Amino acid sequence: MAEDALWKLPATAQAEAVRGGHVSAVELLDSHLDRIAQTDPRVNALTRVLADSARETARRIDRRRAAGEALGPLAGVPFTVKESTAVAGVPTTFGAERFRDLVTPDDAPPVARLRAADAVPVGRGNVPTLILAGMHTRSELFGDTVNPWDPAVTPGGSSGGDAVAVATGMAALGLGNDSGGSLRVPAQFCGVAALKPSTGRFPSDHRVLGPDDPGPASQFLVTDGPLARTVADLRLAYEVLAGTDPRDPRAVPVPAYGARLPGPVPVAVVADPGGHGVHPAVRRAVETAAEALRDAGYDVREVPDVPRLDEALDAYGRIVMTEFAPAWPVVRTLLGPGGDRYIGMSMERTSPADADELVRLTGTWMGVRRAWAGFLDAYPLLLGPSFTEPPVAPGLESRDRAGHERVGAGMRLCTATSFAGLPAVAVPTGTADGLPLGVQVVGRAFREDLCLDAAGAIEDRLGVLAPIDPRGARSGR
Repeated sequence: MAEDALWKLPATAQAEAVRGGHVSAVELLDSHLDRIAQTDPRVNALTRVLADSARETARRIDRRRAAGEALGPLAGVPFTVKESTAVAGVPTTFGAERFRDLVTPDDAPPVARLRAADAVPVGRGNVPTLILAGMHTRSELFGDTVNPWDPAVTPGGSSGGDAVAVATGMAALGLGNDSGGSLRVPAQFCGVAALKPSTGRFPSDHRVLGPDDPGPASQFLVTDGPLARTVADLRLAYEVLAGTDPRDPRAVPVPAYGARLPGPVPVAVVADPGGHGVHPAVRRAVETAAEALRDAGYDVREVPDVPRLDEALDAYGRIVMTEFAPAWPVVRTLLGPGGDRYIGMSMERTSPADADELVRLTGTWMGVRRAWAGFLDAYPLLLGPSFTEPPVAPGLESRDRAGHERVGAGMRLCTATSFAGLPAVAVPTGTADGLPLGVQVVGRAFREDLCLDAAGAIEDRLGVLAPIDPRGARSGR
């Protein structure tokens, strides 16, 4: 097995090679470190390379294997961690100058779970400043991350650095999070796969900036999840990340796999959620994925629309802005030059609710979840776009009100399904005009397994797009 090819292998094959003694964890890591040295200057995906600590971890794995110890399911697999998720002893900067030296003593729960499975943290993925400066991955500290398919378009965000790292082979897995598309949109824009789990499926702890927990919107909308090049790799990461943890009382002990559904599984297809428009190339991607599922034996049916979409989008915005408004005068000073434009436009468009309105909105939230539960009782899976356009220009969402509204509309199915707490898997479907396209498969709460099965069927028929070499990319530093 040639060392220079190790980084190209999927995570499942990398772990199998290390466990079987066909390659050492150090050799696997060095292959990725060489790839990072060659590639990251062109795409600026990583804010920090953890070479020394990663090499020591890899050496420990090799010593354990030599001693006859059984290794974990992700033995030696390098992964990146989003700059907003805690890694013990490493700064968690959120891309902001103010937090340049913010170091936490403990791993966040998903990082700890990946480590326990013998995966190796190799780097930190860039984010929009404070994960609030927009959809495009551009931070005050680290600059712009470049889409490896075309530097003229955004890689998406806010988990954009990790998506680019996975797409270009700098890591086999990326750990990001998603509250309305932050995993699924960069997956679509970079040609990789991503899993946004049900609320409560993976344990997490986002208290990096202090001991206090955030409000309900932040508690129930943000879910950590993996990015990978193949659905099988997502499944492996899913099995490792699922479960409970005393640090997160939200995580529930639901089995990772549910009962097999009888007969052909019904799949609802909605290419244009809410009827607000969809790019022809994205519509074709949805149609192509639908045909792949039909070929795999699914009962695929086009349906008029998803439940209560516009109501969900309005309630999502009002609740989030209400929770966010008190901190905004301070937060906007931490976002760097121009970094406040995206949230500023959101605040102008969506005013905070008063106490009575907020109580009503929490009822709406439950009603939206109930409506989705009924919809998915009839159709256990929904096929639709993660973003209703091909990749857009960097910073479009912060340029002006029209761009802001266009990006918000593009990710509307992600927003609504996050609001409903549902699992979804983003999977590529091919390319158009040299740019990747993809879809998402949304499922019943805690049926990530159904989403992974369907996404795997799509991938089996349409292929895998990554890893790729950056195409004409320049550093954003």
